[in-house]
Amino acid sequence: MTAAESTTVHSAAPAADPAARAFNTSILVSGVRCMLTYVVFPWILPIVGVTGGVGPVVGIAIGLVAIACNIASIRRFWASRHRWRYGITAINSGVIAMLLVLLAVDVSDLAS
Repeated sequence: MTAAESTTVHSAAPAADPAARAFNTSILVSGVRCMLTYVVFPWILPIVGVTGGVGPVVGIAIGLVAIACNIASIRRFWASRHRWRYGITAINSGVIAMLLVLLAVDVSDLAS
């Protein structure tokens, strides 16, 4: 081993892939939206005395951000020709479908 080889620093973690970061962000935002929808709004807010149309309004806003993040993730995976682009597209499409259902429920809650 030469002196140059022995002083080379190797990172323990590889550089983060932009496509993977986009996927992680989209799933995180979708997860936060679900946590708010199924835990915070129906259980926590009534305990602290906040009720009413807060849930649907915030749900719609976060749902739209989550859908945009999922679309950005799909686009990033395809632009980079990532080997997992088909699987990620399927996962993100499923998440988008569920978010669209939740958006429809939130809109109907606001309309009624």
